[in-house]
Amino acid sequence: MAEVNNGQDQKKPLSKILSQTVKTGIIRSNLIPMFAGLTLSLYTYQISIFEKLPEILFAFLGSIFVIGAAGAFNNLYDRDIDAIMKRTQGRPTVTGEIKPKTVLWLAIFMAVAGIILLTLTTPLAGFLGFLGLFFYVVPYTMWSKRRTVYNTEIGSISGAMPPLIGWAAMYPDITHPAILGLFVITIIWQMPHFYAISIRKHEEYKAAGVPMLPVVKGVRRTYIQTNIYLVIMVGISFLFSSLSIGLMLVALLMSIIWLLLSVFGYKRMDSEKWAKSMFIYSLIHMTVVFSTVIIYSLMGIIFKL
Repeated sequence: MAEVNNGQDQKKPLSKILSQTVKTGIIRSNLIPMFAGLTLSLYTYQISIFEKLPEILFAFLGSIFVIGAAGAFNNLYDRDIDAIMKRTQGRPTVTGEIKPKTVLWLAIFMAVAGIILLTLTTPLAGFLGFLGLFFYVVPYTMWSKRRTVYNTEIGSISGAMPPLIGWAAMYPDITHPAILGLFVITIIWQMPHFYAISIRKHEEYKAAGVPMLPVVKGVRRTYIQTNIYLVIMVGISFLFSSLSIGLMLVALLMSIIWLLLSVFGYKRMDSEKWAKSMFIYSLIHMTVVFSTVIIYSLMGIIFKL
């Protein structure tokens, strides 16, 4: 795999080229909800961490490979629009620092390895890994992203797979209200988060012809739809009550604050500042909710030893 100078004085390190190709930032952020689902499953079914150490390792490695494969496939397919958008123009697949054929084989290898590793935990986890990868590559990247304002909703299905994978890797049953709550929260969370990004990057998405909701329907419609999803998120918080009132209250409080920020922030800020505040809070919301789930679950497991 040869490095190509993209017009700069120094060549980019191979490690950085590979990192940008598989989107390591997205891998890291998705490992948090995966671990939340994993620890919540251990706590719910009172499973010892030491009994599941191999499965925990396979779940992490498998998730890393599957998510990385999704990122590589996405970079490969979106080279044309990535070249137009300022925030993606430096990707190796755009600059030519990595060959398309190399990216394709890298993505295939990571996909196969990741699904095998997840299947070594439970067949259900392997299937969910495949399903998440498929939804991200085909319905989202190859179809809806360029054709409909509902691309975010369609893409959110794959984005919400990590907690299901983590849970299923420890216990092959995803019908418990707690994991369903975590799954649906992860789906709904993505809409306000990505709507905020698309408002801030409105001109770039418009230039690339990507029909994000603010580009096609405007900021007002995006604001209304954001609030609808945040109201749903408030309701979903009650699904945690079957496991823990504490978890339910944290999820409920964080969602109510987000809704209030949206309503009152929209009235007092211009659209750019409102979108920025919504984006920042989305990260806070995700960090607090998932960290609470992880800490609560680990503490529960430790005190039961």
